Amino acid sequence: MNASEKKIEELKQVVLNLPEKPGVYQYFDADGTIIYVGKAKNLKKRVSSYFTKYHDSAKTRILVRKINEIKHIVVDSEQDALLLENNLIKKYQPRYNALLKDDKTFPWICIKSEPYPRVFPTRMFIRDGSTYFGPYTSGRTMKVVLDFIKQLYPLRTCNLNLAKNHIAQGKYKVCLEYHIGNCLGPCVGEQNEEDYLQNIQHIKDILKGNIGQVIKLVKTKMAALSSDYKFEEAQQLKEKLGHLENYQAKSTIVSPTIHNVDVFSFVEDEGSAYVNFLKVVNGGIIQVHTIELKKRTDEEKESLLLTAITEIRQRMMSTSREILVPFPLDFELENVKFLVPQIGDKKKLLDLSMRNAFYYKQEKMKQEMNRSPQKKIDRVMETMKNDLRLKENPVHIEGFDNSNIQGTNPVASCVVFKNGKPSKREYRHFNIKTVVGADDFASMEEIIFRRYRRLLDEEESLPQLIVIDGGKGQLGAAVNSLRKLDLIGKISIIGIAKRLEEIYFPGDSVPIYLDKNSESLKIIQHIRNESHRFGVNFHRQKRSINFITSELDTIKGIGPKAKENLLTEFKSIENIKKAPLPELEKVLGKAKALLVFEYFK
Repeated sequence: MNASEKKIEELKQVVLNLPEKPGVYQYFDADGTIIYVGKAKNLKKRVSSYFTKYHDSAKTRILVRKINEIKHIVVDSEQDALLLENNLIKKYQPRYNALLKDDKTFPWICIKSEPYPRVFPTRMFIRDGSTYFGPYTSGRTMKVVLDFIKQLYPLRTCNLNLAKNHIAQGKYKVCLEYHIGNCLGPCVGEQNEEDYLQNIQHIKDILKGNIGQVIKLVKTKMAALSSDYKFEEAQQLKEKLGHLENYQAKSTIVSPTIHNVDVFSFVEDEGSAYVNFLKVVNGGIIQVHTIELKKRTDEEKESLLLTAITEIRQRMMSTSREILVPFPLDFELENVKFLVPQIGDKKKLLDLSMRNAFYYKQEKMKQEMNRSPQKKIDRVMETMKNDLRLKENPVHIEGFDNSNIQGTNPVASCVVFKNGKPSKREYRHFNIKTVVGADDFASMEEIIFRRYRRLLDEEESLPQLIVIDGGKGQLGAAVNSLRKLDLIGKISIIGIAKRLEEIYFPGDSVPIYLDKNSESLKIIQHIRNESHRFGVNFHRQKRSINFITSELDTIKGIGPKAKENLLTEFKSIENIKKAPLPELEKVLGKAKALLVFEYFK
């Protein structure tokens, strides 16, 4: 038994003594550095899983080999385990924990704890009794909200101490903000504190999403003013009411019956997980945020989502008692209910969040690909390999199609794609030589044999994948040729049928259907369409040449060389017909030019 195996056996004995309680476990390496922090409903059960089963992920196997010491902390509840794990990860940033790719400081809207409170944006959260709303993940959104509040309620922006005795002593004078109507002059006693604080309460309700309550109060006050014949003041409130109702209409995008709900969605790829968060209050989405978690071991999606939920709810100071999630979570939070909606408005909310997470993932991938184009190529090739069950990445693909109309001029085309892109210099045309009439199967068998017989003879590189435009029949014919050349198993081959985009494999009568939006299907369709276009163009060209040649053949005394000279000079039969005799003489000489001229005239 080597040193590594001996250490693992020692650790297994440590695990046997762990309590079956919720808590947090920490793994240390030989240098005493924390390399991983995890949470558990049952410490003994969770930690033992690292040492009693084979791990598919190489990263996890490396982590287990590096563990030199295990420490644990027992807590009272699963929620405490989540919070403690989150705090320890932030503090120590262990090497093998998922890395949160979002360390921005987001802005808040602060309502200052002071006489005649100011309302302003800040990135500093100071616990001085002030009220904070946010954080806002979009500075632009926060500015829109502040501008809207400023439009509705004149507020002071100065930092004067507006204690009652200071105002009474007449210490201050009004500023420019007063003169342009942005402030009502509380510093000189022109606005009483009760009226000012009522506006502050309205602002708090708006920021909480309780716009309906503010609208109701404004309507009541407006009616009272109208009853007292104070129509000018009532008109001012009516304008405010219009702004409030417009703001409410823009923010309410789900059912108004949904109150104080957090929505979390989850999408992932090989290296990262993306979690989107929506905060819903009174039917309106008031906060949206997406974070990325870089995977460092084979963490389960449930664990990653719980990590993101804990981090986001702490950061956003959310106290919602209902959380919508895309899949069940076997973990309990105090006074919180997890719900996986199946139908209705809550399901629509979750779908919206999922779309946000997906678009965020796509945007991240685009940014990464722009920085490193080769990574995009490798990813697409890897996707095709998995989708089509190939042995290797299809870096070199060739596509084939037959073209004939009523059995005339049968031709075929071969297009070549390298790294998912057309390599037009390597495209090839084929005249069908051994097949009489419109026999697509026999034609396909002939061109596949000729193409790869030649590549073998010339010792050229072979493609990793062949794409046949057609279903089982054309695919079977192509496979016959590969079998004759002893290339079965050396080159992968598929057929794509046009009607429903079925993908056929040799020897399998049941096709597969790729997602219509998948990159693999789009590349296969591109290959099919290119081979069809290239073949049809060649077929049309050949029919045109045959038609022209047959007309010139009827002119006695005009041989192949003369016909070639005419077509080279005049390009078409129509131009030859219209050409004057002197022009024809320049190409053919007097005698032959006269034959052509008299024939057409």
